[in-house]
Amino acid sequence: MAGNTFGTLFKVTTFGESHGIAIGGIIDGCPAGVSIDLEFIQAELDRRKPGQSAIVTQRKEPDTVEFYSGIFEGITTGTPIGFVIKNANQKSKDYSHIKDSFRPSHADYTYDKKYGIRDYRGGGRSSARETACRVVAGAIAKQVLTNLKFNAYVSRVGNIDIDKDYTTLDLSLTESNIVRCPDVEKAAEMEQYIKQIRKEGDTVGGVVSCVISGVPIGLGEPVFDRLHAALGKAMLSINAVKGFEYGSGFEGAKLKGSQHNDLFNEDGSTKTNLSGGIQGGISNGMDIYFNVAFKPVATIMQDQKTIDKEGNIVTMQGKGRHDPCVVPRAVPIVEAMAALVLVDYWLINRAAKK
Repeated sequence: MAGNTFGTLFKVTTFGESHGIAIGGIIDGCPAGVSIDLEFIQAELDRRKPGQSAIVTQRKEPDTVEFYSGIFEGITTGTPIGFVIKNANQKSKDYSHIKDSFRPSHADYTYDKKYGIRDYRGGGRSSARETACRVVAGAIAKQVLTNLKFNAYVSRVGNIDIDKDYTTLDLSLTESNIVRCPDVEKAAEMEQYIKQIRKEGDTVGGVVSCVISGVPIGLGEPVFDRLHAALGKAMLSINAVKGFEYGSGFEGAKLKGSQHNDLFNEDGSTKTNLSGGIQGGISNGMDIYFNVAFKPVATIMQDQKTIDKEGNIVTMQGKGRHDPCVVPRAVPIVEAMAALVLVDYWLINRAAKK
């Protein structure tokens, strides 16, 4: 299996399966001399970990990260950073019923057909448990990029939408509720809706929005490595993601050029920011903002028709511990992937100036 490494200069390779002994990763290319706050990394993992509230999967994993190399006395050495997160609460028997059949809208069928074998325990490598490794790497990337701020938040659950520009929101309230929505009233609606969906044995999708501030001018490598293209790839690599838009996004297609153009101020900033902080594939110093759409979790606690390995139509009963809505736990993952893109492009830009 290829495709387990992300990045050009700041490279992250992850390994492990949902119900294996452990998951982990190697970070290659992290600059030497970066002060690392291990408590911050663990706090980022705690934002993503399962079992943290009543509206997420009840799998109980401490998600404690252990570092094996690349950090000495709290400082990066410039050598590969190796880390492991041990799996502690596997219940592989919960998945014995899908050993010879395929869950609808999961990776079961495609993995089986591509590789001729699959780890059916919780989805194996295709499980979103792998994203914990990305959060570790992203937390280190954030500590390299000390002048940048990454603020992701839930802006939609099902049909419940904040419907406000991020500049009007108090993003410091994002962590004040279990939905991770900075609009407290909407957050309460979203929470109740997710609980209702869970009682129905169903799932619901949503949107995570992200704002990156403090980005310097000049990040991005046209033509094929434009900054927004890299962000799009990063976000679309996250489990359950179905769409990515930045700046004005699809709404911008409804406007005239005279309405959409960002006119300049004398200092080079722009009066509006429909460009989303990126022009010509290069950061322009304004806030970068984007939306990431997540589908409803494919596993539902209802009977569904599917096929087995022999092609027979069978009835599958929903089992296991699953999120009724992934977006609250996806917030730190979106931030992590954004940080990995920005640190990589920052290093590329730095190298080009030497």
